Amino acid sequence: MNDHISARAAFRTSQLEEFEGEGLNPTDNRTMGEIIAARFSRRSFLRGALAATAIAATVSPIALISAENARAAEGASRFSFKEVEAGVDENHHVAEGYDADILLRWGDALFPDSPAFDPANQTPEAQARQFGYNNDYVGFIPIEGSSEHGYLVVNHEYTNEHLMFPGIVKVVEKADDKNPGKMKTELVVADADRKRVDIEMAAHGGTIVEIRKVDGKWQVVREGAKNRRITAATEMQLTGPAAGDARLQTAADATGRKVFGTINNCAGGVTPWGTYIMAEENIHGYFVGELPEGHREADNYKRLGLPEGTYAWGKFHERFDVSKEPNEANRFGWVVEVDVEDPNSIPKKRTALGRFKHEGADNVVSKDGRVVFYLGDDERFDYVYKFVTAGKFDPANRAANMDLLDEGTLYTAKFEEDGTIEWLPLTFGTGKLTAENGFSSQADVLIETRRAADLLGATPMDRPEDIGPDAANGRVYVMLTNNSKRKDDGVNAANPRAKNAFGHIIEIAEDGGDFAATKGRWEILLKCGDPAVADVGATFSTETTKNGWFGMPDNCAIDTEGRLWVSTDGNSPKATGRTDGLFAVDTEGAARGTSKLFFRVPVGAEMCGPLLLPDMQTAFVAVQHPGDGGEDWEGFGRLSYYEDLSTRWPDFKPDMPVRPSVLAVTRQGGGKIGV
Repeated sequence: MNDHISARAAFRTSQLEEFEGEGLNPTDNRTMGEIIAARFSRRSFLRGALAATAIAATVSPIALISAENARAAEGASRFSFKEVEAGVDENHHVAEGYDADILLRWGDALFPDSPAFDPANQTPEAQARQFGYNNDYVGFIPIEGSSEHGYLVVNHEYTNEHLMFPGIVKVVEKADDKNPGKMKTELVVADADRKRVDIEMAAHGGTIVEIRKVDGKWQVVREGAKNRRITAATEMQLTGPAAGDARLQTAADATGRKVFGTINNCAGGVTPWGTYIMAEENIHGYFVGELPEGHREADNYKRLGLPEGTYAWGKFHERFDVSKEPNEANRFGWVVEVDVEDPNSIPKKRTALGRFKHEGADNVVSKDGRVVFYLGDDERFDYVYKFVTAGKFDPANRAANMDLLDEGTLYTAKFEEDGTIEWLPLTFGTGKLTAENGFSSQADVLIETRRAADLLGATPMDRPEDIGPDAANGRVYVMLTNNSKRKDDGVNAANPRAKNAFGHIIEIAEDGGDFAATKGRWEILLKCGDPAVADVGATFSTETTKNGWFGMPDNCAIDTEGRLWVSTDGNSPKATGRTDGLFAVDTEGAARGTSKLFFRVPVGAEMCGPLLLPDMQTAFVAVQHPGDGGEDWEGFGRLSYYEDLSTRWPDFKPDMPVRPSVLAVTRQGGGKIGV
């Protein structure tokens, strides 16, 4: 076998494309940066001395906080905790007065017969009975309405070989092509064998596990009758308008309705009827090979950046080799729905919600009872979507809701200069979605959702990630992580960053407070980054401390009191002097734009989740890929891998690697979180 050389990015980010590359959108649709610039470059409030301050850079008349109001905001925040000090070290940190207890770690037993975790002797069979890797989305489905007993549902997004497996990494010095005459250090990872690939496949997917709060602390109920692991080999059903289409048919499945596994499940959701939603995001890295010349899927796959070949699965499972099974990739990139009440149920890939790099599927019930899902496509210059069910949610009849996601309208967002938003229906026969443009059915529109949105003129965004609807105030919060490819000629008073390295958050108010509306208004809630650096142009309120600002907003949660919580992905010790974390963000009143750091992760990790339970007495957070890095942290100063780790969180034992984990945060002595 030949070794392959790959730096840290090959394990964590090459599959994601958000940090490298120009984006895959080939259109010249007006970008969000251009629209913001056009909308606000004429605004009088951006003139004079006020324009020189971070507050003046806020591009929303609603969000604009005067210096006087900002000073008056002291004590007006809806969050009363003493915030964590930003920084970098080997451990996690939570606000004073709170406990953050490890609930589940990679390899933990989920069933009475689960084998003990043995990282030096892993097997696919063991991993399929244990908690998976890189926990991302965390959801909770209560049992009999309880906030102290229910099912925890967790997505396992991807795997990091160099952190997972012993004896496969070498450290080498090689010439630095970008700096002639200098050397750089890289990790050499041995090519995967069949067993390692199958372990990785078993570590993907999701976990459903019963948990219970006992004497104020959460425990896993391994004997739970509905505990379940879903993996990259679990049988699934394709449903909805694209199911059965010829483009979904393979040699193994002539029906186009049966597929095995779900992959790269990033964020997700829980439906009002108590099912678990798993969103498939960066599917492109799992496929290898080349399509036959002239194949009809060539442009479709190019638009999604596949096959990239980050993983070696195609060497041992031909369905992941597009040269051998050209249609298999069309069977991924969907939203998956799982019935947690039946551990033997077949999960369903709901094609009506479109196919792209799904970041989450948070949802809310509209005024007339239809259910609205907000969907981000996590790529530079791609789009924001929402799906509105045709049928209405029936709270008294769970069975009547079980196929609601097979019929409805998928929309993509067009943000206008005047602050309005229009939701454009991705419906076959509408606008340019016709045979003249290569669409012969609604199935084609859904299989090529990105191209359909291109043709409708949707607004290219700066990496749409989680999107959270707030049922209390009728608004929607869109996390836009970053876009460092914004050109220099896009700089202007309202959008002063030539490279949007830190991202921003958009607030949408749907017409009439109706989430099913096809029009609304938008504002910028926050432009992220360090407010102390004038060139960054961040717009946090002046009451945000040096610990409270953040960059790269990723996941979000809205608690039952209507407060916004934001987790981040991408802070580096060298660039920001801090790790990722969970931040509490005020969205209303004088404190609007104020952010406070509640929880921070260990070095190398990403902050995922988060989730606050309805009684507000527990927050679940997910720490993903701890120890993935160390070269930028002066406390370690070199690449991190299984035998030489920048942290051994959470066990801190010499025979244990780092382990992605879910934590339960509670207030010491009891009480609500953050109040």
